Amino acid sequence: MIECVPNFSEGRKTETMARIMDAIASTGATVLDRHTDTDHNRSVITFVGEYNVMAEAVLRAVRVASELIDLRQHTGQHPRLGATDVIPFIPLTGAIRDDCVRLAHETGRRIADELGIPVYFYEQAALLPTRRNLADVRRGGFASLREDIATRPPDCGPARVHQSAGACVVGARDFLVAYNINLTTDDERIARRIARAIRACDGGLPALKALGLKLASRNLAQVSMNLTDYRQTGLHQAFEAVRREAENLGVAIVGHEFVGLVPQAALDASAEYFHKIGVEVPDVSLEKRLKVIT
Repeated sequence: MIECVPNFSEGRKTETMARIMDAIASTGATVLDRHTDTDHNRSVITFVGEYNVMAEAVLRAVRVASELIDLRQHTGQHPRLGATDVIPFIPLTGAIRDDCVRLAHETGRRIADELGIPVYFYEQAALLPTRRNLADVRRGGFASLREDIATRPPDCGPARVHQSAGACVVGARDFLVAYNINLTTDDERIARRIARAIRACDGGLPALKALGLKLASRNLAQVSMNLTDYRQTGLHQAFEAVRREAENLGVAIVGHEFVGLVPQAALDASAEYFHKIGVEVPDVSLEKRLKVIT
């Protein structure tokens, strides 16, 4: 069994996301979760299936997204390169990393050949060392890629962006915890300062990526994080780092949320901390969702 967590550049049209999920389910794959954010204008779907259905499930989802999402009309806080922006595969029961790398390459070639969308491979599926890091692949976003794709040609597919769907970034990786913390301010600059202070690339916590964003609909700023290895930096460590930096800047934490599902081990490792400070953690256990379908 393999997990896939595609990110779509649509968080405001529920009918679009319903059609994408129907396309995935039509192959026999099982949708476990969908997270949608209107300010990010982005949705993240978590689904699982056996190896032989996963490429087709992704292809059908990308086809629907390319028909219904037009990046030329898109606005939203989250960085993006495509209508279907990022497609990571993660090994579950009976699967290993090499299975997901092979699946990523197979799926990427089909997206390029059958839909005419350029594809970049990242993380463990990267063909170039400069493309392992998603942020490097996506730098500048859709608008930039339209201008300079000739200088950074895709790994497969046409060396031009799809007019409305942009490009796809396909990869294989280990578990990642997407974790957002909201602040009692709408000042995006404060969230960015906190993000710079805590993220690994600027000398902060290991295996942690962070951005500072504004949530206009909620009058809040957000520190949006990816914990790429929860064993190195746990949820409680990320929360505490944001709390400390926020306090130094005269603001506080007003809430937190997860994007997608989380390994039970990551939740267990931080449960005592959150219980002690009186912060409720939603039931987002990947293993519990899997039990329902097995």
